[in-house]
Amino acid sequence: MADFYETLGVPKNASQKDIRQAYRGMARQYHPDVNGGEKTSEEKFKQINEAYSVLSDASKRRRYDRHGDNWANSDRIEEAARGRRGGVRWGNPGGNESFSFSGMDSGSIFENLFNDMGQGSPQPRAPKPPPTEYPAEITLEEAHKGATRLVGLPGGRRLEVKLPEGADNGSRIHLAPDGGSEGEFYLVVSVKEHPRFKREGKHLYTEVETSLEDAILGTDLTIETISGTRLALTIPPETQNGRRFRLSGQGMPVLNDPGVNGDLYATIKVILPTDLSQEEQELFLRLKELRAGKGS
Repeated sequence: MADFYETLGVPKNASQKDIRQAYRGMARQYHPDVNGGEKTSEEKFKQINEAYSVLSDASKRRRYDRHGDNWANSDRIEEAARGRRGGVRWGNPGGNESFSFSGMDSGSIFENLFNDMGQGSPQPRAPKPPPTEYPAEITLEEAHKGATRLVGLPGGRRLEVKLPEGADNGSRIHLAPDGGSEGEFYLVVSVKEHPRFKREGKHLYTEVETSLEDAILGTDLTIETISGTRLALTIPPETQNGRRFRLSGQGMPVLNDPGVNGDLYATIKVILPTDLSQEEQELFLRLKELRAGKGS
């Protein structure tokens, strides 16, 4: 079994503050949610939590320093040893005095001693309680850039939690305050609907309105992205209603994949003119005649 001090990267005389800081740094680095459930990181995370659960508790740490890997059985070993000594009368080396085991043969003594050391049948553990979940509703802008939330834990404690960029509906953010001594907690994310953007995974979709004449003749449109950046979009002449344009990298960040973004798709929505003047109606009539003649 790995040495708990080496697991956390601290010396044996480290203070509780040093141990706590070392744990928090390594827990963030190897957390399964950060590493996409990668098996090596998940196993390392379990080792870090086990080491911290012992070294952060003064009583457990004293027993670990004294007995090492067998620290969990140290109390029973010492108690058993004290009890056995009370019933044993050892002989004088080289003399004629014999020794006895107070009604217990030597086989029984060693059998019980090894049982106390954990070599016997393991004791059943109490079932682990299910994790507690807290809902967290965020806007699409917060899902894009990241956000923080204050979570009220049992006992009146409040924990500030950072939600990563790219969080989506159903994303579960694992919380382990103080090494999980209070249990496991999850923040379950839901993202509010946006009035201008529709999200599908890492991609965003939006509609851009333009006039009939601009769709026919071509024009430059301005699009505001989810980050607030304003970009120019050039539509060519004779752009059809419903035509879609792709703006690369202007979508949502990919969760746990820094620097990778989806795309933004802009669909053209042509707005037909209303309240036409007499002259405008005549121009459309003339256009209709021209188009009819072109087709004959």
